[in-house]
Amino acid sequence: MLRVTSPHTHNRRSTGQLMRLVVFATLPGLLALTLAFGWGTLFNVALASLSAMLFEALVIKLRQRPVLFYLSDCSALVTGVLLGLALPAYCPWWLVVTGSAIAIILAKQLYGGMGYNPFNPAMVAYVVLLISFPVAMTQWPAPAETLGNGQSLMGLGEGLQQIFAGATVDGYTAATPLDVMKQNSGLTMNDLYASDPTLSHGVLAGAGWEWVNLGFLLGGAFLLYKRVFTWHAPVAMLGTLVVVSALFYDSSSEGSGSPLFHLFSGATMLGAFFIVTDPVSSAVSTRGRLIYGALVGLLLYVMRTWSNYPDGVAFAVLLGNFAAPFIDYYTLPRTYGHSKSRRATEKEEH
Repeated sequence: MLRVTSPHTHNRRSTGQLMRLVVFATLPGLLALTLAFGWGTLFNVALASLSAMLFEALVIKLRQRPVLFYLSDCSALVTGVLLGLALPAYCPWWLVVTGSAIAIILAKQLYGGMGYNPFNPAMVAYVVLLISFPVAMTQWPAPAETLGNGQSLMGLGEGLQQIFAGATVDGYTAATPLDVMKQNSGLTMNDLYASDPTLSHGVLAGAGWEWVNLGFLLGGAFLLYKRVFTWHAPVAMLGTLVVVSALFYDSSSEGSGSPLFHLFSGATMLGAFFIVTDPVSSAVSTRGRLIYGALVGLLLYVMRTWSNYPDGVAFAVLLGNFAAPFIDYYTLPRTYGHSKSRRATEKEEH
């Protein structure tokens, strides 16, 4: 009979403690998003977290399970936080609540709850929302560094009005660096950086976004230091993204950005350290995580360069989730008592 080893952990921390560390590690990125774009992301995170936990409690109650026991693992809280961070600042409140419902009910509890979902719940919700409501999902506010003529970031009252009343305030939206790169037609990279305010006000990859990615990189380094996850998947993802973008880099009008641009724009660092490292929907073994991370990095570059979507982290991660069982099938770790690893297709000798 074929026996497959399961992943084991010797960490003394509980699931709830690990999840709270993940939430804590998102704070530098959340702070950078708030400083760059205003209060909107804070509203998103608060509303998504609250609604995610409410939907989790509702489903658990319907399943006649102890509500407080399952909420204490904080997995719904992490899902809400990650979804809120991924959504555009000042998006409508119903978009956030709908995303939380999709993430918790359809992408998590429908499969049996935490540990059984094959896909990352926050990314499932993001993709469904992006396909269903493309306009609302692409309305990012302009970063603070690019505002001129006496303009400032949206105030608290204006932000609440935008979110709950749907009042659109002109002059606050702008294309993201990835949007600018995707829509470029005819300008060389040097001319594009000089002419577009989002790119010209930046140092690495566009105003605001480079600091956001540095914030999530700092949070990811903290989680690595705390050994919440291993380095294999995020390093493989970022390394593959750097290698591929360097190979295809072109400074002409046909280019899609330098390796630094791809590393520090969009949701790269959020995806590398907070999404790809999801222990449930990613690969299990060390070798499998390397393959899984490299696959996500390659798919991310392909999505950004040749698809209709400027970013593509969510699509790349979901495709990686889809491939994770296949990767695990051929990269089983060495079982205790054996001198070498074996493939899942090999029968164990007795």
